[in-house]
Formats: sequence, C-alpha cells, structure tokens
Amino acid sequence: MKEKILVVDNHPIMLKFMIDLLAKKGYQIKTAQDGLSALDTLKEYIPDIIFMDLIMPNISGDKLCRIVRTTAGLEHVYIIIVSAIAAEQEVDWAKFGADACLAKGPLDKMGRYVLSALEQFHQGNIGDLPKKVIGHEGLRKRVITKELLISKRHFEHILNNMSEGILEFSPGAIIVYANPVAISLIGIPEERLLGSSFFRFFSEKDRDRVKDLVKHHEKRPQAITEDSPVALNGKEISLNVLRIMNEENESIIAIMNDVSERRRIRSQVQAAQKMEALGTLAGGIAHNFNNLLMGIQGNTSLILLDVLDTHPYYKYLKNIEKQVQSGSRLTTQLLGYARAGKYEVRQIDLNKLVVQSSETFGRTKKEIVITHDLADDLSGINADQGQIEQVLWNLYINAWQAMPGGGELFIKTRNISYEDMKGKSYKPKAVRYVLLKIADTGVGMDKKTQERIFDPFFTTKQMGRGTGLGLASAYGVIKGHGGYIDVVSAKGKGTSFSIYLPVSEDEKIEEIIEERDLSENFIKGSGTVLLVDDEDMIIDIGSQMLKAIGYNTLVAMSGKEAVDIYRKNRGKIDLVILDMIMPGIGGGKTYDQLKEFDPDIKVILSSGYSINGQATEIIKRGCNGFIQKPFSIKELSSKIGEVLQMYRLNK
Repeated sequence: MKEKILVVDNHPIMLKFMIDLLAKKGYQIKTAQDGLSALDTLKEYIPDIIFMDLIMPNISGDKLCRIVRTTAGLEHVYIIIVSAIAAEQEVDWAKFGADACLAKGPLDKMGRYVLSALEQFHQGNIGDLPKKVIGHEGLRKRVITKELLISKRHFEHILNNMSEGILEFSPGAIIVYANPVAISLIGIPEERLLGSSFFRFFSEKDRDRVKDLVKHHEKRPQAITEDSPVALNGKEISLNVLRIMNEENESIIAIMNDVSERRRIRSQVQAAQKMEALGTLAGGIAHNFNNLLMGIQGNTSLILLDVLDTHPYYKYLKNIEKQVQSGSRLTTQLLGYARAGKYEVRQIDLNKLVVQSSETFGRTKKEIVITHDLADDLSGINADQGQIEQVLWNLYINAWQAMPGGGELFIKTRNISYEDMKGKSYKPKAVRYVLLKIADTGVGMDKKTQERIFDPFFTTKQMGRGTGLGLASAYGVIKGHGGYIDVVSAKGKGTSFSIYLPVSEDEKIEEIIEERDLSENFIKGSGTVLLVDDEDMIIDIGSQMLKAIGYNTLVAMSGKEAVDIYRKNRGKIDLVILDMIMPGIGGGKTYDQLKEFDPDIKVILSSGYSINGQATEIIKRGCNGFIQKPFSIKELSSKIGEVLQMYRLNK
C-alpha cells in the first residue's frame, strides 16, 4: 500500500491539484485548509509525508512544522514545504524542521517536482534531495508579493517587540498565534501553546470571567482591568479582546498586560499611605490625650501640695497619679507607632540588648525555651535603646501569648546587605543592615490577620485583654529608625518576625537625653515665666502650678501673642515655656522669632508629642530644654531650675 499523505494549503486550487496528482499514483490523501485544521486531522491520522504551505492563516507553515516535530508519534514524518514566495524571499526551511522545499509555480512543472521528491523518498535517497528550494529556477519576482512580504515582516517586528502579550485564537478559543511576550506570560513553548485552548490556562474561578468576556465582547465593550485582574502562570493579568473579521474567517485578538508589578507598587504605596494616615491619627490622639492627662496630673499635683500623707484621700490621689503614668505609657506606644516618640540615639550592641532582655523574659516565662543564634561579628546600630527594648518585649510577649501551653522562641542576628533583601514588598535603601529574627512555635496567623497586625488598636484578644498597640508601636519604632519589619506566619506553624536595621557608620553618636526628676521634693523659685499654649486647660493648670512653685506668670494662647507679650516685657521675663503644636504660628517659628528678638532668651519646649523631629531641631538651634506632657509639679520645678541654673553658670 502506498504511503499516507497530508496536504495543508489554504488555496482550494492547490488542494485539488495535489489530490488529482497523488490519487492517480495510489497514495492515501487527506487535506487541511490551514494549520489549525491540520492539527485536528493529525490527532487521528498519522501520515508518512506532509506537504504544507508556508504562508496560511490559523498557524503558519513554519510554526506548524515546529509543532509536528515536537509531537509524539510525528517526529519522523517527512515534511515538504511548498512555498509560493521562493522567488521573493529566501526560505530557511531546515531551520524550522522541514526536510525539503518546493517552489509553487506552473502546475505541470510543479507536478514533476512533487513526484520526483516522492520517488527519492521511496528509494530512501532522502539525502540526495537538493538543499535549496526545488523548482525556483525561472520564477520571476513579483513586486506586489515582495511588498506584501515587507509589510508582513514589518508587522511581525512590531508584534515581536510590543510590551503587551498578543494572542490570536479562533472562535472556538484555539490559539493560532502568540507573540514572544504572550508566550512568556503563559510560560510554555510556542509549539505546545499553538493549537491549545485559550481558556485552559486560567483557574476555574477566572475561566468563567474570561469566557464571559470573549462571549459578550461584541455586545458590550469590556475588559478585565488592572483593578480586578485574572491570574495567569503566577502573574496578575489585565485582558482585552478584539474581534477580527475578513471574507474568509473570523478570529479574536487577546491583548494581555502583566500588571503584577504595578499592583504590587500600588499596594505598597496604599499601605504606606494607610500607615502614614494611621500614624498621623495615632500621633494626634496621643498628643490630645497627653494634654488631657496634663490637666489631671496638674490638678492632682496641686491638691497633693496641701495634703499630708496621713490624709485619707492621699492614697487615692497617688493612685490617680499612677493611672496618669499608665495612660502616659499608652500614649508612648501610640507615639511609637506614629514615629513621634522620644529618641535618645547612640550606637548600641544589639546582641547584648537581645541577651539581657531575653534572659529577663525567660526568668519570668519558664515554660518558654529560648534559643539564641547570634552573629559573633554583628555590626553596631544607631538606635534608642529604650525604644528597641520595647520592641523586643512586645515581640516576646506576642510570642508567649501565641504559645499558651509553652513552646520555643528562636532569636537570630546576622549582618546582611540590602542585596540579600530580595522579593520584599518594599525597596530597601542601598546600605548594610543588621537582621534580627524572632520566631516562635505558636498557633500562627492566617493571611487576613497578618495584613492587619501592625494597625493600631487591632488585636485578636478578647475585649479588655489587649490594647492592640504592641506590634503597631514596634512597626513605628522600626520605621522611625530607618528600618523594616516583616512577618511570616501560617495557622498552626508559628510566626517569624524579621527586623532590618541600618548598620551604624559612625563611631560616636550625639545624644539628646531627656532627664526627668522623679524626686518627691521640689525647690521653689522666683521670677516671671511666659507660658504659651493654645489650650485653656493647660494655661489654667500651668499657671497655678507655676504660682505654687514661686513664679509670676504671663500667658499667651498663640505664637503671635507670645511674641507681642515678650517684646513688651522683655526685661521682666526670665523664661518661656512654649507649646510645640499651635494653630497659626507653631512653636518652631515662634521660637525663631523670639530668638531673633532676644538671642539670650531662655525657652523650654513643651508638647504632648515627644522630643524628636521638630523639637530636636529646635533644641539644636539653641533651645534650652524640653518637658513632656503630662508632667508633675516636681518635674516642672526641676526643669525650670535646671535651665535657669545652667544659664547662671554660663553667664
């Protein structure tokens, strides 16, 4: 029996010619009008020889040839390209896996070339076939064909260099063309991609959306946008479809964009903006809350001046002071999250801090086994020791609460480079870092919880069992130190926090240390103090406290009023207590105007915020001190005495 032959050509005359020619010689023949229908035929019909056109719709000859060569059972099929462009364009048919190439020309000559190629195949003289296109002699170049080929190459070049993925598929969603970006997005070779269903590459959930888009694209213009992309090969993809119609067939063009990076960046920006907004809110709440505590502390201090420790109300008043201190610690955590807390920066040994704090923690929580893996050569960091200690304790307590029946706590430190911090949701600065990793074997967290753990007031504990500020404060402190904090967790598999802090490049760090006098006694003073604050309550209680410790008081409720009063009373005012946050002219500008008027002016900054940022800058410009609200009458007396004494010594 003669060999089985498949002829693939989109021209009906060519198909009829080949059928007539080969049938007379007894060959078994099947035909296909394009590459896509050829693939369907090849599912059930395994030919010995394939004649295929080079340029045809729905998968061209060169790509069909590559597909055949990579399909199991078809690797050894003898492929002969039949080219209509032999005179206008050199065909490198061996490059895409064909065995021979015939030029389309006058049918009588072409018939002889076809039969000659078959005869060589029968005799096993395949290697004797010419290595160039057979039958191109005498063919004249056609101008129109050459121009069309130039245009085709031009558009192919554009498609191959587009940033979007371009797919063409049939009305039945079978892919017939893919540009390089589309191939990369889907992640499989072109030979396996062509002839596949477009829908099979999407998950079941996304598949219905894509099918609906393709089905209804004629009725209503729509797209799968960046805001709600589909998943494809681990990427987030936006998708649009266009219908292409011509006289012979219909196809659909899919335009795909990988929006993963844009969405990651947008998500990162939104998260940063949310954290910044929450930080501003938290800082404002803490500032206002400290002002309220100032009123409670001030009134309590004034009452205690006239109450002996034997008085029945004395212990209650002291309890009020303790509650004020508890409230102040709460606002300290809020200010930590808002990155508005006090920073006394110096170069510290993180390993030493970790050992000291974890050993103390371990003595109180003996059901927790603590394991250290600390780098011997760990670099120093510039940090506020108290703030970093608070971060460590917050993480220790978080781990302990996640291990109610006991467990293990692993603490690790390493020197790393920013280049080691790949795959993060943020782009780290190009510096060296110290890594602190704290991992537990606790209950772990689901993804939804992980997304919110750094939000202030978010807690998984029962009402009244936690403030939801521990991890929020840790986040703020680490960000305030120019570092980063990550969390990795899964339900039932524990939690791991990774903290990255920049390595110190300085040998010595200048410190700004806020000292608080906690002694029971205070020394009365004398002189005149200008108290500047926009809160009536602070003005009222502050004036009474100053009077109680021996000072005359002038008051101003704005920066402008403070400057006017100081100018009128320059020789009478010994000291200014200046609020940092005021409407109109803030504390910073007010200080600069006062300093310009009187270079020797003595000013103590006062704020519900702490000594960082703007306050620190003003102190560097010559301001004499800082006092944190809420402060007691003893702390106020001590701070004023300290500033005036320093002035007298330097005079």
